[in-house]
Amino acid sequence: MEFRQLESFCAVVRYQSFTKAAEKLYISQPTISTHIRMLEQEFNSRLIIRTTKNIEITPHGKELFACAQKIFTLKNDLIQKWSEENKKIIRIGASTIPADYILPEVLPLFCQKYPDIQLHIHQNDSGNILQSILNGKFTIGMVGMKSFEKELDFVPFFHDEIVMITPKQEKFLHFSQKAFNQDDLISLLKKETIILREQGSGSKKRLESYFEQINLSEKSLNIIARLNDQESIKKLVASGLGISFISAKAITDADNLLTIKLPENNLTRSLYFAYHKDYILKEHILSFIKFVQKFYAKK
Repeated sequence: MEFRQLESFCAVVRYQSFTKAAEKLYISQPTISTHIRMLEQEFNSRLIIRTTKNIEITPHGKELFACAQKIFTLKNDLIQKWSEENKKIIRIGASTIPADYILPEVLPLFCQKYPDIQLHIHQNDSGNILQSILNGKFTIGMVGMKSFEKELDFVPFFHDEIVMITPKQEKFLHFSQKAFNQDDLISLLKKETIILREQGSGSKKRLESYFEQINLSEKSLNIIARLNDQESIKKLVASGLGISFISAKAITDADNLLTIKLPENNLTRSLYFAYHKDYILKEHILSFIKFVQKFYAKK
C-alpha cells in the first residue's frame, strides 16, 4: 500500500467521482482506477462499487477511508513538526500562572535578544499540558506540578507561593494584620464559602496536599464555585462571594482584596519546565529555558 493509492481512494470517496478525483490530483482516470484495484487486491476486499450512474462505498471502503484520514493527519502533523524544528519554533504549553504572569514578563526581553526564535503558546491546565507533551503536541511545557510519568523530565524555573485572598471586610482584617495558627485557619475555612480551582491545575493539587497536612477535608467546606481563571476568582472574591487561594504572582491589583499568608506550613511550590526525555532539546529551546531561569534567579 502506498500513499498515492490511498490519496486516489480518498479522493474518489470524497468527490464521489473517478473523473473529479483525477482532476483534483492531476493524474489520469486510468491511474485512479489502477490505484483502487491494487488496494482491493492487497486487502482482498471490494472497496468501491462503480455503476454507470454513480459509485457506492462498501462497508470495508468506509472503514479504510476513516483509517486513511487518520494516517494523512499523522503524516501532515509530522511534516509540520519537523518543518517547525528547522525554523527555530518552540511550541509551548503553559498553565495559568506561566501564561498570564510569567510569559508576559519575560517574552519582551527574550524576543528582543533572540528575534529569530518563534514561540507558539497554548494555554491549558497543567494536567492537560503534560498529556499533550507525551502525545508530541508541545515541545515543552511550563506547569505548576510534576507528574509520575517516567517519560517526562522537570526543570524548576520559579519559586511560587499560594496565598489566601478574602474580600476587604472587617472580619478578615485581623488575619492579614497578625500571625494566626492552623486552628484559626480551619475554623475560618469551615465558616466561609470557598472558591477553588478546578481539577488539573498545579495550584489545586498543591492546595489538596496542604489540606492533608493540616487534616482538613474538602468535604467539610462549603465550596460554592470552581474555576480555572485566576482573574475571575479574584473578581468573585472581591464581590464578596467567598474566599480563595491563588498564586502570589497573580496579586497584581489588590486594592479590593486582602492577601493573607498561611500559618506555619506556608503554601509554596515550584513552577517547572517539562519535556519528553526522548526529545533532544535543540539549542534555541535551551536558550529559552536558560533565559527564563536566569531572569528569575536575578529576581
